[in-house]
Amino acid sequence: MAFRNGVQRLSRNLPRLAAQSGAARGMATEKQIWNQIQSTKNIRKITASMKMVSAAKLKGDENRLAVAAPFNAWTKNMGSDRVWIETPADVDYAELPQKTLIVPLTSDKGLCGGINSFISRATKDCVAKLHAQGKECDIVVIGDKGRSQLNRAIPESITRAATEIISPGNFNLAAALSAELVAAGAEDYDAVMIVYNSYVNAAVYNQYYQIVKPMSGEGEDEPMIEYEFEPDVKSEVTQDLYEYLLTSQLFYSFMDGAAAEQSSRMTAMENASKNAGEMIDSLTLKYNRARQSRITTELIEIISGASALEEGK
Repeated sequence: MAFRNGVQRLSRNLPRLAAQSGAARGMATEKQIWNQIQSTKNIRKITASMKMVSAAKLKGDENRLAVAAPFNAWTKNMGSDRVWIETPADVDYAELPQKTLIVPLTSDKGLCGGINSFISRATKDCVAKLHAQGKECDIVVIGDKGRSQLNRAIPESITRAATEIISPGNFNLAAALSAELVAAGAEDYDAVMIVYNSYVNAAVYNQYYQIVKPMSGEGEDEPMIEYEFEPDVKSEVTQDLYEYLLTSQLFYSFMDGAAAEQSSRMTAMENASKNAGEMIDSLTLKYNRARQSRITTELIEIISGASALEEGK
């Protein structure tokens, strides 16, 4: 009789003991797996919502970029063409002058793929190659993500940083950024190099750099020799024109980078939602297996207990 009661108590407590034993060995219980499934579903809802928001913002950024492109078209006759950083190892930056101010354009927010890492990597590569060539360079970084990444690698090269940039951008914002560059001594450098992401489509973006040189020089290097300036002095006009040129280039680069950021964020959130769905399927399968194992164990216990009772009679 005592033996039968002991078997019955063991049968009732065996599922709880098995669950405790599994948890003690680091194996997830059904409740833990269920909580993981619910948490992953909530994350998928968030990432799906962020994808929809980015898609809506991307449409606006595409429209602003379409307006900024013809607005900035006049600068192509005033300087060099932008250069595609297809493979950073293949770019030597030999065309840069002795003293350059590098302006990488990054974002203040994350969860947007590798756009900030690509810009930071290209900037670090440029600084290393310029130093190897015996040239000087400083950095004025735009965006909190770029500042944090570059500050860990080359803090001695950063002279100024602009963060918490208001989005969506406009020409007034570009003028404020240009004023920051002038305050950082942009006129004292032989060139300003803007490093930014360029939007191609919703799935593709590339990295470019644009060189803006001051409008100064004599002889063959004298700018705009085919024009006469009245009544102002030519040096004053070219100085104002250089600041406007820098502002226009920043405006276009910022619009281009904003569109690339939203497209990258949309793609990143789509991939995150897809990964969350795969994780939910995997956890659901794991949960069903654990549940089936528990049910099978309980059935065996019931049958064993009934058999013990029959034998006791």
